[in-house]
Amino acid sequence: MSGPLPTALLLLAAALACWPPPRVALRVSGRVVGGTSAGPGLAAMSVLGRRRGVLLPGAAVLGALLAGPGGAAAALVLVATLHRQRAAARAERERAAATAGLAEALSSFAAEVRAGAPPAAAAGAAGADAHSTAARVMALVSATAHLGGDVPDALRAARAREPVVAEHLDRLAGAWALAERHGIALAGPAGAVADDLRARARVAGGLRARLAGPRATAAVLAGLPVLGVLLGEGIGARPTAVLTGGSIGQGLLVVGVGLVCAGLAWTERIVAGVAR
Repeated sequence: MSGPLPTALLLLAAALACWPPPRVALRVSGRVVGGTSAGPGLAAMSVLGRRRGVLLPGAAVLGALLAGPGGAAAALVLVATLHRQRAAARAERERAAATAGLAEALSSFAAEVRAGAPPAAAAGAAGADAHSTAARVMALVSATAHLGGDVPDALRAARAREPVVAEHLDRLAGAWALAERHGIALAGPAGAVADDLRARARVAGGLRARLAGPRATAAVLAGLPVLGVLLGEGIGARPTAVLTGGSIGQGLLVVGVGLVCAGLAWTERIVAGVAR
């Protein structure tokens, strides 16, 4: 396989492989560095870069060994698509876990306040054994309340550092500001926010269960071309020889894998739209 066609296909595959994953995936990949959240910054990019630095070259080399330059391009597109989908699934799981953890932490905070604990101590106790995201939020509330700062403003400012629960921080900030403005005990608004988060988590869980069927169907349909190739080999049609030999076969290999990946991406886009 030589000429401008394989070069263009390889460049296209490399561009798709290097295309940034969804913003939420970048955000969720952040880790705590030096006691603060790295968020969507250098830590997230470093993690993604290390993974891609191993996966993509390895896929390209394996594809080239098995099916030539067209196989390398097809392998790059396939691995990039699967990597993006896995990152999106990881982000979805992290959102669900963070929401549930924050709900439990707020319930504990409300119980501590009802028992007579001051807000700073109640937040510290609620975050002691909480999910990592909820623990950071409770630590922020505890430190701000202990120093006499503006907790609602601190929570709103933390949205950029905690993008997974950013919208929930807005709700908590509004509830806290409402309690301060009208002299309401913090236990009531905090408990209401916790109940709201639990309801949202239940709805999201039910929706994920309903969408599991369409996702499984898409995965099965994406695997049918592989089954077709195997059946062709079984009856002696030798489709792999066609796909790995000659410019036309190599081009068909890349186009076929590209269409399968496009179908997977389009299905995930539809499912994500329904979830939103």
